[in-house]
Amino acid sequence: MIRKMHLVFTITALLTALSCVVVHQVLAQDVQEEFNIAKRKLTHTGKSKYFILEPGFQVVLKSSKVKMTTTVLDETKEINGIVTRVVEEKEEENGKLTEITRNFFAIDKETGDVFYFGEDVDIYKQGKIVDHGGSWEAYEKSNKPGLTIPGNPKVGMKYYQEFAPGVAMDFAEVLSISETVKTPHGELKNCLKTLDSSTIKAMKEYKTFAPGIGLVEFEGMKLLSYGYIKGKSPQK
Repeated sequence: MIRKMHLVFTITALLTALSCVVVHQVLAQDVQEEFNIAKRKLTHTGKSKYFILEPGFQVVLKSSKVKMTTTVLDETKEINGIVTRVVEEKEEENGKLTEITRNFFAIDKETGDVFYFGEDVDIYKQGKIVDHGGSWEAYEKSNKPGLTIPGNPKVGMKYYQEFAPGVAMDFAEVLSISETVKTPHGELKNCLKTLDSSTIKAMKEYKTFAPGIGLVEFEGMKLLSYGYIKGKSPQK
């Protein structure tokens, strides 16, 4: 009887896992993964409607427990001959540092499409780095650049934001380009709303981006402040 029960549990677990894989594959069928990067006119500084990639620009999101500060650094990183901009994302929980991620972006100056070339992740515990989980870089192994956000999004668009098999395979679907969201900073209109999913893990994350600002709502966090760090100004 015990063996039969174990067999039933095992079969059920396998079927559940298989169904999850099938669902993820179905979800990802129409997701764009090729972006003709070689023919793009990419630059490490610029901005589009929903993304600002200019040194010194900073966005702060906050919930009751978590604070995320995203800062465009005056620093670049070359990846496979492409010069990308380093954007630091710092997360704190209850005032304690939990993660610092250095993200690598480039923007198509003609279309406004913003591409993601990977990230270096430092995970902290009690003030010390304990892990680098989630780190990846485009063109290593079978990794490819992803599309962070299109310059001219359309409802229904699906695109890979991260393409690093076995590490990060997140993709987004555009749900709306006319959202209104209330934040501590005020009410924001005509926002872009996306749903992020993954082909390698169960995930459902909603994100909202405001024109001229960028990400303003994510995982319970909402826009607290944004602008250029004192002493910094947008490059002309």
